[in-house]
Amino acid sequence: MPTKLAIATEAFPIRGVFAISRGAKTKAEVVTVRLRRRGAEGWGECVPYGRYGESVESVTAAIEGVRAAIEAGADREAVQKLLPPGAARNAVDCALWDLDAKLSGIPAFRAAGLPEPKPLTTAYTLSVGAPDEMFAAACAAAGRPLLKIKLAGAGDPERLAAVRAGAPGAQLIVDANEAWREENLLYNMEACAKAGVILIEQPLPAGEDAGLSRMDRIVPVCADESAHDRAGLAELRNRYDAVNIKLDKTGGLTEALAVAEKAKELGFKVMAGCMVGSSLAMAPAVLIGQLADFVDLDGPLLLARDREPGLRYEGSAVWPPLPDLWG
Repeated sequence: MPTKLAIATEAFPIRGVFAISRGAKTKAEVVTVRLRRRGAEGWGECVPYGRYGESVESVTAAIEGVRAAIEAGADREAVQKLLPPGAARNAVDCALWDLDAKLSGIPAFRAAGLPEPKPLTTAYTLSVGAPDEMFAAACAAAGRPLLKIKLAGAGDPERLAAVRAGAPGAQLIVDANEAWREENLLYNMEACAKAGVILIEQPLPAGEDAGLSRMDRIVPVCADESAHDRAGLAELRNRYDAVNIKLDKTGGLTEALAVAEKAKELGFKVMAGCMVGSSLAMAPAVLIGQLADFVDLDGPLLLARDREPGLRYEGSAVWPPLPDLWG
């Protein structure tokens, strides 16, 4: 029986402003794929990311380009070849996982060979800003066990000190989003060590990160923009201690599971990460979170409005998705 594909774009308002080193936004724009077959419907969500040359329009066009194959019954294995890693494949791949679960009655976690998922503790992200702004944000989030701090380059040691003063009991991860340079890397890393930071994400630009292999990394460093799918993981071993696995980078849950397995084989720690999206985007990533050493799946916590039904969040705890959402 043929599969019916529907593509939609949606925008979810962000609570306040989400700001990183590359800019700020007030809404999360997503593309949603729905696949219907034999009375069952599966869906998936992706977040196009300009850093990787993606837009809502380009992602929609990419999915439209493989509509005939999908409606003819292309499965997850076929989709890995039809579309490259990225947001478009993510939405289709996750919709296929959900559709298969609905048709078979076998939950996605079981089909993936994983044990029954458990609640996770997620990081909570603080946007980059002036030190006094970040101090206030840290004070408001001080009760959360793990904070992820967005940084921007110049002035980062002062931002770190402000956050640590505002949230003295929280564990800290920092994310420079490629804003540091080799000449200030050690200086900023020492500021992180002083603040008790447990992980630094992508301090140097992807492709300009060789300096990480020539230094004593006094704080573990995690690859984000430098790591997408399994290709190239091995050559990152001397530069990074961990990899951030995001479904919008890997092109869906299928490749994300393979990346997690390969990363662990190579000795990396694993972070389950996300773009800013709704609970539908987070739901399959919760399965990667079961394999991760660090979890950053706080997208819905940053929104003024999530989709319904959504994931269950209590403080920084996130529960696995129920079948009426995904999987």
